[in-house]
Amino acid sequence: MKSNLNKIYWLASLALALPLGVAANQVQDSYRAAAKLENPAFKDFSAAAGQKLYATKVGELACASCHTDSPLAAGKHVKTNKDILPLAPAANPKRFTDAANVEKWFKRNCNDVLTRACTAQEKGDFIAYLLSVK
Repeated sequence: MKSNLNKIYWLASLALALPLGVAANQVQDSYRAAAKLENPAFKDFSAAAGQKLYATKVGELACASCHTDSPLAAGKHVKTNKDILPLAPAANPKRFTDAANVEKWFKRNCNDVLTRACTAQEKGDFIAYLLSVK
């Protein structure tokens, strides 16, 4: 019995030791491949470009309109007043763990905020920024 408990504690410690953003990096890898197809000169993602995208305001909206100036903080949807969990994986480890869900929200939010679809480069830059926020 005691050895089983030790195994459970060891496995739990291992799971907690995994770096935040592992799943986000996997999602980002798919955007990296798409960015290379969109632009053969693509080198890598930029957290600075992602931060700029986060702050970009088109009309009345920016990402920060709902997600606050800090991606580490919880936000509220500006129209529905619905609570939104923090955007940065450092504050919300479930963020960017489901590729289909990530793509759904990029599609919706890029269209709502930027009034256009985001490129793979922009999506990867955005994730790079959020992974850099600690």
